[in-house]
Formats: sequence, structure tokens, C-alpha cells
Amino acid sequence: MAKRRGRNEGTLYQRPNGRWRAQVCIDGSRASFTADSKVECQAWLRKMLDQARQGWNYAGGKMTLGEYLHVWLENSRASLGLKTQDHYRRTVEKHILPHIGNIRLKDLRLERVERLYASLLKAGSGVRTVRIVHAVLHRSLEKAVRYGLILRNPTDGVALPQYRHAEMMVLDETQVSQLLVAAKGSRHEALYHLAVTTGMRMGELFGLRWSDLHWVSGRIYVRRQVQYVPGHVWSFVEPKTRAGRRTIKLGEGVLQALREHLERQQGERISAGIRWVEHDLIFPSKSGTPIDPSNLRLDFTRVLRQAGLPKIRFHDLRHTAASLMLNHGIPVIVVSKILGHSKPSITMDIYGHLYNEMQDEAAQLMDELVTPICTQLHPKNESLLEKQAQPLGVGAKR
Repeated sequence: MAKRRGRNEGTLYQRPNGRWRAQVCIDGSRASFTADSKVECQAWLRKMLDQARQGWNYAGGKMTLGEYLHVWLENSRASLGLKTQDHYRRTVEKHILPHIGNIRLKDLRLERVERLYASLLKAGSGVRTVRIVHAVLHRSLEKAVRYGLILRNPTDGVALPQYRHAEMMVLDETQVSQLLVAAKGSRHEALYHLAVTTGMRMGELFGLRWSDLHWVSGRIYVRRQVQYVPGHVWSFVEPKTRAGRRTIKLGEGVLQALREHLERQQGERISAGIRWVEHDLIFPSKSGTPIDPSNLRLDFTRVLRQAGLPKIRFHDLRHTAASLMLNHGIPVIVVSKILGHSKPSITMDIYGHLYNEMQDEAAQLMDELVTPICTQLHPKNESLLEKQAQPLGVGAKR
């Protein structure tokens, strides 16, 4: 006969075969457990009721990780940008579901998560990829805890592989000059000039409008960037951080390059005729729309080859700009604002190695500052020094 334990306390009884059975109803779902002893069933009941009191959802706990991630991605659409949505989806489908998607949420453990990361590394995924997988998995499971589907996040305390920044490829002053000379005649000449003097990102350059440029003050305002998402058209989006919205002072050289670029663009607008789509962009395609990044990369590779320079990424022009500014004494706080970093410490984390390269100059400067200089002492000072240097007689006081 079943022994009732009171409201919301479950049921405990002994079956005809002598074994014991416990049952409990949580959120409308009935769970049961059978064991050889009454003590085991009592322990199970206490555990289930404790979990229910902590907010655990028994029905949800039956979900697999794969089922949950699909729900999480759908629920997150309203709070994520289009590019972030696509990035999360591809990470889940490529790196998580094939390996642990069939595991139930309640059965996922720290050890299994670490084994996933190890297997990804062994299969050839980079450290950065593994850390992205962890970021997506941790964020999704943190929400699962809030939903009451699990009691704790199994990714907490996971051992992550250490990420080492790849060695930066930067151009020196001479190489930058070679680059700009080789770019003469390219429709992207002014873009390269602006990139290497301001360190602006590709998407920021593509999003610049002529209305953002103030010719008299020589200032340009970064207010948006062009974003590309696979399977979608391009779109204008605001910078991710407040620091990304910034004002940059331009020198006369780059302003002259922009004047010549404007004249060239007016000719392209006339040639395009009705095909021209007006977005007021400083660096559009030949039809007025944002440039296709692959087309710019092809031209950039051609210019590098023509200049006899090593092959670098377009993004390395940003590193080049930062390197030139820091190596020529521009304060890190100023460089940080020009690059759009939210705080100078980020600039230091990325470009701190440049200060090691500047230690030779610092050592030479300090050496010059403290080098002893021989001077002729005044006779009175000489006699005083001699008197102070004489040994004291026996019993003498000083």
C-alpha cells in the first residue's frame, strides 16, 4: 500500500516483490524511482524535492542539449544583431551539435565539456575557435540555469586552452611610402591612405559618408560600419561600443588624397548613370553601393605585389597605424581614442610588445640623463672635502 508523505512530498511504498518505489510530481510531470531499500528511495525523494525547490524544471531536464540550443537560438534573436545570430548558429551547428548535441541537459558534466574542447583541438580547430565555442556554450547554459532546466552551469570552471596572439605583420615608414606610391592610380588609393594613417577598420571605412567629413576642421566622424552576413544583404550598423563612435583629426596629406578621390568619384557617378545608387558613401563600389570586401582584398594584394612588399592582411594596416603612432611617441591614450578602443588598457594588451622594442631608446635616454659630468670645484669646497676626508685623532669628536 502506498504511503503518502503529505502535500508535494511524493509517495513511497513497497512493491509485492519486496523492492521499494518512490514517486513525485513536479510541474505536472510524474517521476518515479525503484530501489532495493527504503533508504535509497527516501534519498532520491529528498534530492528531487530539493531540486524542485531550487527551481529545477523536471520536464525541461529531459531535453537534449541540441533541442535546447535550437530553442535558445530562437529566443535570443530579439536581443542579438544579425551577424551575431549567424555566428552563434554556425558555431552551434558545426562544433557543438555533432559532438554533444544528443546528451541530455541534466547529464552534461564539466568533464564532458573539457573532452569536447580537447577533441576539437585534436581535430585541428584553433584555440580561438575553441574559446568561441566555450563562449557560446557558456552563455546558452547560463540561460538554461535561469530557465530552471539545470541547477548549475556545467561549463563553470572549465580549463580553456591559452590563446596566443599571432605575430603581427606591420609595415615600417619606408614600406608605407612604397605602398602608397604603388597605389597611385587605384580607385582605392585614398582608402589605403586613410586606413594607414587612422587605423580604421574595413567596415568603418566602408560606412563613411561625405557628410561625416568636415573639410574646414579636417575632422572625420566614425558613426557607422557596413556589416556583411552570409545569406543576407549588407547593412549599416552602429559601432559596437561608445568608443567606436569617434572623431579623428586628419592631416593635409590624406585630405588632399580625399579631394582627388572625390573628383574621381564624380566621374564614376556620371559614367554609372541610372545604375548609380546614392548612399553618399566616401568609398562605394562603381554603382554607389558598399564595396564587396573580396574585391578590395584582390586590389590590396595587387598593390602589395606591385610595391614589392610582403603579403599582409588588410587589417594589418590598422596594426601598422598603431605601431607608427606608438613608436613615434604619441601617448597610448591618444592612440586608443583614434583606434576606437574602449580603454587604453586594451591598446596596451594588443600593442604592449612595441614598448619592449622601444627599451633601447629608453635606456640610451636614461643613460644620457644621469651620466656624471666632471666639473672644477671651488677652492673652498676642495678644502672642505679634504678636511672631511682626514682621519680623526684619538678621542676626537665629530
